[in-house]
Amino acid sequence: MPLKVAIQMDPIAPIDIDADSTFRIAEEAQARGHELFYYTPDKLSYREGRIMARGWPLTVRREKGNHFTLGDEQDIDLADWDVVWLRQDPPFDMGYITTTHLLDMIHPETLVVNDPFWVRNYPEKLLVLAFPDLTPPTMIARDLETIKEFKHKHGDIILKPLYGNGGAGVFRLDVNDRNLTSLHELFMGINREPLIAQKFLPDVSNGDKRIILVDGEAVGAINRVPAKGETRSNMHVGGRPEKIGLTARDREICDAIGPLLREKGQVFVGIDVIGDYLTEINVTSPTGIQELERFDGTNIAGKIWQAIERRKA
Repeated sequence: MPLKVAIQMDPIAPIDIDADSTFRIAEEAQARGHELFYYTPDKLSYREGRIMARGWPLTVRREKGNHFTLGDEQDIDLADWDVVWLRQDPPFDMGYITTTHLLDMIHPETLVVNDPFWVRNYPEKLLVLAFPDLTPPTMIARDLETIKEFKHKHGDIILKPLYGNGGAGVFRLDVNDRNLTSLHELFMGINREPLIAQKFLPDVSNGDKRIILVDGEAVGAINRVPAKGETRSNMHVGGRPEKIGLTARDREICDAIGPLLREKGQVFVGIDVIGDYLTEINVTSPTGIQELERFDGTNIAGKIWQAIERRKA
């Protein structure tokens, strides 16, 4: 059955169509006969009891420099649509959180993917705290002395913003580092949010594995290898994707977290695993579909749409 699908995402014009997961989701939806509508998060509004979006009918094509066509701009009532994709990138700030509150008002009659209530309550670096046996030693704090104590205990740590993304603001502080206080001053001058620190995992030199889960089931993985001289493996900052399989430990991690993700309506999730440890559970705007499809020859976007179509049957 064709579905009416609205996609809330960042501007579509500058995306990399060979890497962007939202583009691949839209492309597969179109191939399955679904109707597409696109709008940016700033065009979402509440108007006298209705959740509205101002945007455009969308057609996509795999043609660089000519990858989309928009119809005439119009207002739509999202309650009249079958599916809304919540796909803008973090930062996970109050603007982002407000969109989840608004989309809550139409879900689940209009299926919002991923479920906005649990996206709001399960930001990437916080959901892992529910699984301490799967994660490296982790600390969340704003107080400098508390962070210093954690660093003194573990020596070599990673320090990063709690609500950042794409590898931005991620620092490795080894046993000889003297910059913790200065970094703390820098972060505290930017916002009022805590920081997250984790014990450094040397296995990151072999790669940071991104595992894709669809409806709580692992469907494959890619390995992201840091560029020479880099600690961060994010592809946004030069990490190199490689083909890789799932280990027994990977499956143990997925089996532990999968039922919760499925129960909470997190249809498309990307988790990060370094060595034997889970480091993040990405529910806001995970990536990695296209790289995995190229490596494994599997239609991951198709699996995602099958999960959605089951819910709407």
